[in-house]
Amino acid sequence: MIELYETQRAMRNMRRAAMQRGVIAILDVGSSKIACLVLRFDGSEVLGDTVVSMAGQAGFRVIGAATTRSRGVRFGEIDTMAETERAIRTAVQAAQKMANIRVDHVIACFSGGDPRSYGLVGDVDLDGQVVSDEDVSRVLSACDVPDIGAAREVLHAQPVNFALDHRSGLSDPRGQMGARLATDMHLLSVDGSVIQNLAHCVRRCDLELAGIYSSSYAAGYAALVEDEQELGAACIDMGGGTTGVSIFMKKHMIYADAVRLGGDHVTGDISMGLQVPMSTAERIKTFYGGVVATGMDDREMIDMGGDTGDWEHDRRSVSRTELIGIMRPRVEEILEEVRAKLDAAGFDHLPSQQIVLTGGASQIPGLDGLASRILGQQVRLGRPVRVQGLPQAATGPGFASAVGLSLFAAHPQDEWWDFELPVDRYPARSLKRVMRWFRDNW
Repeated sequence: MIELYETQRAMRNMRRAAMQRGVIAILDVGSSKIACLVLRFDGSEVLGDTVVSMAGQAGFRVIGAATTRSRGVRFGEIDTMAETERAIRTAVQAAQKMANIRVDHVIACFSGGDPRSYGLVGDVDLDGQVVSDEDVSRVLSACDVPDIGAAREVLHAQPVNFALDHRSGLSDPRGQMGARLATDMHLLSVDGSVIQNLAHCVRRCDLELAGIYSSSYAAGYAALVEDEQELGAACIDMGGGTTGVSIFMKKHMIYADAVRLGGDHVTGDISMGLQVPMSTAERIKTFYGGVVATGMDDREMIDMGGDTGDWEHDRRSVSRTELIGIMRPRVEEILEEVRAKLDAAGFDHLPSQQIVLTGGASQIPGLDGLASRILGQQVRLGRPVRVQGLPQAATGPGFASAVGLSLFAAHPQDEWWDFELPVDRYPARSLKRVMRWFRDNW
C-alpha cells in the first residue's frame, strides 16, 4: 500500500514538474499502432494538479504528433521488448521533430493486462462537524482493500461517490456538515508484469514515465460527451489486438474490462480465407470491408492483386459479399464477448444505457447497426473531442486513447494517492507488494 501510494505520488509530482517546464509527451502503446503526441502548456499556469488556461483554451496545445506501426505488441501487451522499444523511439522522435523540441517525460497508456474492477466502500465518524481534507483521507483509507493477487498491481483507485449522513451522490463533501462520511471507490487492477515491461521499455527509450493509464479509461474520457459520462454510458474501444470496455457514471469510470479480440483478428480471418498476405488483407478490409451485405455486393468484385509471380493466382477477384461473409462472424464474436462483459457489470441497471463505439476497428461500415442488434442498446460511433493543434489525421476514432490521455494530463481526476493518507490509518489488509517494481527501479 505504502509503495503504491508513494509511487503514484512520485509520478504525479514528476508530471506536474514537466508541465511547469511546459512540455510533456503522450504515448499510446497499442497492438496495431503506437501514437505519440507532444503537448505544450504555454499560456497557462499550473494550479495544484490542474492546468488553468489563461486564454479560455483547453490549457494545452498539441505541437507534435506521430504514429508508427506497432511492433512487438500483442493483445495490448509487450511481447518483444527490442521491437517495441524501436517502435516507441520512432514515434517519439518523429513527434519531437515535428514539435522541434526535446521531451523527457511521457504519460503512457496500454490496453492489455487482464483488467479487473472492484467496488470498495468505507465510512468514518467525523471528529468535527465540517468535512475536512483529513476526513476525506480517513474515509479513503478506511476502504477494505480486496486481495487482488500477488502478481497483480493497482492501476487506478478513484473515489466515485461520497455520502454524508443520508445524502449520497456527492462529488466533493469538503466544507459540508455532517456526522458520518462514507465513500464508494473503484479500484482497477492489472497484471503486474505488463506494467513492469512497459515501464522498463519507456526507460530503455531514455524517457521518464510520468503517469500510466488504462486505454479503456482514456478512450471513454475522450469519446463520451459530458451528458453520457454523467448519466451512464459504456465506451467500447475497438483496437487491433484488444477491445476495451469501460462504463462511466457521474463522470467517473466505475467498471473496466477487455476482450482479447480486435481488428487484427478480422484481418487475420481475411488473410486465411482469401489466402493473401496480412498487408493485402488489411488493405482489402479498409477499402471494401463491411458487416452488412446487400444485393449490390454480389456484383461488386474486388481485385486482390499479388506479386507471387503466378499469373492466375495474382489476378483473382472476390465479391464483396464473400468478404463480408468472412468478416461478419468475427465481428459478431467480438460484440458477443463485449455483451457478456456488460451483462456481468450490471450495465442494464444504469439509468441511461448509451453505448459508444470508438477505436480504429470501429470504422467498419455497418458496425453500429450490427452492434445495436447484438448489444440491444442505443449505439453511436464516437470520435474524440477536438483538441487544439491536433493534426486532421489524428482526429479519428483510433486516436481516442491518445486524446483522452492529453485531457488527463491537463485535468487529472482525483485518485486515492492524491490525498494525504494518515500514516496510522493505512488499510489493515496491506498492499505492500503492489507496485514493488517501482521501489526496485527508481
